[in-house]
Amino acid sequence: MDYNNVTILFAEDSTYDAKLTIRALKKSGFANNLHHVKNGVEALDFLYCRGAYSSRKLNDHPRLILLDIKMPKKSGMDVLAIIKADPELKSIPVVILTSSKEDPDIKKCYALGANSYIVKPVESDNFFLAIKDLGMYWMVLSQPLD
Repeated sequence: MDYNNVTILFAEDSTYDAKLTIRALKKSGFANNLHHVKNGVEALDFLYCRGAYSSRKLNDHPRLILLDIKMPKKSGMDVLAIIKADPELKSIPVVILTSSKEDPDIKKCYALGANSYIVKPVESDNFFLAIKDLGMYWMVLSQPLD
């Protein structure tokens, strides 16, 4: 995979949720340049071109980050805080895609700079529609800051 042409960085530790989300993105036509990582450390390694991603160009950022907040090694909230505190990364839209409906989680993510907070719908038809709408908005309608 060419890690320098990633449009969406997707951080999700649940295999089931990842497969469902990737399938929904593919059905909607938004998964061509998607890269999936399984924890917060891998997400940061990708963004900062460390470890397995050391050959990636540092200034070639994804257009969108989909981020689960409850992940091993480093939580999505920690990753979000690092992204939004970094002048080079803070303009990348970060959409929290999680199963947490907890009010403190929602408030903290927005306070840290999340661009959107989406609770994963349990029912798969609604989930597919939500992912399709998410892709349409962030990948087609929303204008990136270059």
